[in-house]
Amino acid sequence: MEQDLKTTIKGEILAVKDLPTLPHVLDEVTTLIENPETSSEAIAKVIATDQVLSAKVLKMVNSPIYGFPGRISSIQHALVLLGFNVIRGIIISTSVFDMMVQAMKGLWEHSLGCATACNIIARRAGFEDPEEYAVAGLLHDLGKVVTAVQLPDVHARIIDTVKAKELTYFEAEKDVLGFGHDRINAWLARHWGLPPNIREAMSRHHSPQLAEFYKPMSCVVHIGDYLVRLFEFGNSGDDQTAYLRPEALMGLNFKMSDLDKVMDEMADQFLEVSDLTF
Repeated sequence: MEQDLKTTIKGEILAVKDLPTLPHVLDEVTTLIENPETSSEAIAKVIATDQVLSAKVLKMVNSPIYGFPGRISSIQHALVLLGFNVIRGIIISTSVFDMMVQAMKGLWEHSLGCATACNIIARRAGFEDPEEYAVAGLLHDLGKVVTAVQLPDVHARIIDTVKAKELTYFEAEKDVLGFGHDRINAWLARHWGLPPNIREAMSRHHSPQLAEFYKPMSCVVHIGDYLVRLFEFGNSGDDQTAYLRPEALMGLNFKMSDLDKVMDEMADQFLEVSDLTF
């Protein structure tokens, strides 16, 4: 009976098609990207036709999260510096911003904090394109939003289970649903055509040791998520102590002293990102 219930709930989530609707321009831009001869100028022009969206993207790329505070003046400049994968991730996160704020108090702040931490960790590890790691951090809890919005009764049961059994939100999801938001993330990332590195990090941030192709990004998001929870910046659905997988530190050749340095940088930047709203 319990297994039937889990299968039914899984079916309900995975059958949902009226997900947060993404801006129309994202479809147009995705089509343009498929043509290798498309210029960043042409892509920027399409995004710029949606003035509200353009303002949101510029506000986000100029935040301390991406390391170019106040220096990016146009969508084309943002595309050249950060690449389309980052801009697409930002468009998705800002599109579901209202929904995220209403669905779970503190989740937006937690996501911003995780994005900030991921950028710092990726830079300290010496990875190229730390902004892509930041986007993976920004999107890592989207599956929670979809459950809260599409299945509010199930979401309420998860929250009750967190309190009654003193579990993490992730453990409570598995208790109620039979699977966690990492599974929903994998489906969402495919649904929205996100690149495979960001998709794997979204679906493996709780189990980076199982990542197959882009393990470093999964390790970065796992550590970022852990540190933001340690800071108690925002809220990801529970107040339990998170578990830091040693494999994630080993995957980046990090020692505990590296985490201290990351946390010092995080403390400086959190003041600046805490009021980033849309």
